[in-house]
Amino acid sequence: MIDLKLVQKQPEVLGKALADRHSDLNVNDFLRLDARRRQLLTEVENLKSRRNAASSEVATRKRAGEDAADLLAELGNLSDRIKQLDWATAGAKADVEAWLLRVPNLPDASVPVGRDERDNTEVCRWGEPRSFDTPVREHGDLGTSLGGLDFERAARLAGSRFVVERGWAARLDRALVNFFLDQHTLHEDYIEICPPYMVNRQTMTGTGQLPKFEEDLFKLREGEFYLIPTAEVPLTNLHAGETLDEADLPRAYCAATPCFRSEAGSAGKDTRGIIRMHQFTKVEMVRFSHPDDSFHQLEIMRGHACHLLELLELPYRVITLCTGDMGFSAAKTYDVEVWMPAQKTYREISSCSNCTDFQARRANIRFKSRGGKATWLHTLNGSGLPTGRTMAAIIENGQRSDGSLVLPKVLVPYMGGVEVIEPQ
Repeated sequence: MIDLKLVQKQPEVLGKALADRHSDLNVNDFLRLDARRRQLLTEVENLKSRRNAASSEVATRKRAGEDAADLLAELGNLSDRIKQLDWATAGAKADVEAWLLRVPNLPDASVPVGRDERDNTEVCRWGEPRSFDTPVREHGDLGTSLGGLDFERAARLAGSRFVVERGWAARLDRALVNFFLDQHTLHEDYIEICPPYMVNRQTMTGTGQLPKFEEDLFKLREGEFYLIPTAEVPLTNLHAGETLDEADLPRAYCAATPCFRSEAGSAGKDTRGIIRMHQFTKVEMVRFSHPDDSFHQLEIMRGHACHLLELLELPYRVITLCTGDMGFSAAKTYDVEVWMPAQKTYREISSCSNCTDFQARRANIRFKSRGGKATWLHTLNGSGLPTGRTMAAIIENGQRSDGSLVLPKVLVPYMGGVEVIEPQ
């Protein structure tokens, strides 16, 4: 959530940010809602002041033995009106808060202004895409022929956008989880967490999934519980309502969880393979940072995601998302895109974002400075990495003309010494 005072005092700043993000929200709608809230609040405060004065005058008259019937009648009318205004004021306040919950984060000044992915800017590339002597097979096709991916049985079990992994593919998925977690916890500064895979409405609201993106979530029929779309949600909310010490920052967590997404609005996109699934496994990174250090922490997190791909020997590029392509909660986002030779393009495999104080305000997460003042900290999140998309990249980049698959060397110990997946 953005700062209410900023919107009240500098509405033009929010107006420009909304325009840069190509949002359909109009800051004038907020100004009207807030003006009504203030008007009602002023009116009810004036009436309460008059009620206090009248009550005092009634007491004075009674002590003097004078008639106070007129004042008592006025007090009755005032009480009725105050009840009505209290109800209306609460409604006006709720309208303001509901509007603010729909407002995306303000883009950082370093973010390129643009409408969509065509306006993103490339930061760097690593690795040289392989040259193939024979036609490159798509990962879903090759994974199926090698006996590792079973879309037909998954469709019978659950429907489209699901896969059954078997044998070497199931082990590779598990190997990737262990490899990613080992890198983050043994060679970097992350603490591993095993969080709940379903959370309540308040938790989803804290990271910005609700109320705007409810159609993208899987909601349980009983109670206000949702399956998590990413471990960012429980990890960021681990400290909801808490005040951390400045000395504890930065603080970093990682978790491997299943992720559940309805993929609303993605009809017809990535219908083949395992790029866009309703259920997938992902290792998520979350960092809590001092505001003065958060963009440096973003570079660190991006480096962690990139290093995994380098260890896996997978070519990638990094792009900075423009204002129109950024996620709702982000102030700045780097997408790391891995090379997919069958599509002859780079595809997003990690998204690393600095959410500044946007999520901290929604989830009420602060830190206490050395001077003793509590203020909002900054939250960051990034994929480190999803196993499905990583597996797809490994299959396409590691395929050989005889139909076999060479695994990255760094994964061989995690695969029990298996270096090559041979055709069955």
